[in-house]
Amino acid sequence: MRTFALDFEKPLLELEEKLAQLRRSAAHHAHDGDGEHAALETELHRFERRCSKLQQEIFANLSRWQVVQLSRHPSRPYTLDYVDRLFTDWFELHGDRSFADDHALVGGFCRFDGQPVLVLGQQKGRSAKENHTKRRNFGMPRPEGYRKALRLMKLAERFNRPVICFIDTPGAYPGIDAEERGQAEAIAVCLETMAGLRVPCVSVVIGEGGSGGALAIGVANRILMLQYSWYSVISPEACAAILYRDASKGQKAAEALKVTARDAFEFGVVDELVDEAPGGAHRDPALTAENVRAALRRQLAALSHLTPEQLVEDRYQKFRKLGPIIDAGAPLAT
Repeated sequence: MRTFALDFEKPLLELEEKLAQLRRSAAHHAHDGDGEHAALETELHRFERRCSKLQQEIFANLSRWQVVQLSRHPSRPYTLDYVDRLFTDWFELHGDRSFADDHALVGGFCRFDGQPVLVLGQQKGRSAKENHTKRRNFGMPRPEGYRKALRLMKLAERFNRPVICFIDTPGAYPGIDAEERGQAEAIAVCLETMAGLRVPCVSVVIGEGGSGGALAIGVANRILMLQYSWYSVISPEACAAILYRDASKGQKAAEALKVTARDAFEFGVVDELVDEAPGGAHRDPALTAENVRAALRRQLAALSHLTPEQLVEDRYQKFRKLGPIIDAGAPLAT
């Protein structure tokens, strides 16, 4: 049994536990060779069909708030989990050469299908100790994290290495120490530098994509999103605290913000949706990682034919098309 389950997952997990018990019983009777084995096999197939049908029903009709909850599942794969599954020869680099090393944002050089690349991404902690001791800080980088990213992106450009970013943060860390060290400036310089990189850039939202903390490593030629991730200028709870004066109204804010991957794709903010394993990435990280691998292959192959100048122009045109401005004085189309 899993140690954590979201409310809408619980009926499925309870049925799966009964299915597991039935499988153990069927295996026992098969070993003994008694006459009950055939009946148990029939019941087993019936339970498997029920599980499959219930899973489809639950995950085909998730609300936006349920998608947000799923993106935060503590068993969901994080950046370093994808690094382990998708890349070889990983060599992590540390520090911003100015203040410190921020472990909430990791980066390093490695190989993807044999091709040298740079990988960057926010990294959440798996334990309370990792998060509360500020080592991973819930995946919320401080300025030194973004300045590390900036340093590594410049290295990638110098050595002509494509940049792959994994976005998974509720937002940049908003503490006073981060503000004192220039959080806004660090993010702004990341945006400016990434916009002008002369190498291919692909970003993948693998969980949470909150505010400028996410966008700092999201100015890419291609942006991909996992099926049950979200991407927005602000988290639902923060939006609710501002608009409704009540952070507990995050569910209402999520619907208003239209934060899901499907929403972002329909608005033209992202270029491709990547399917997760049935029931979410945490139920089969290996399958989800293979889907990400296939998407990265497609996008990097398409970008490999562009010159450095074309890559910069491609990125410019991509973001220039977002949020078309309508002249208030112009007559509306009929």
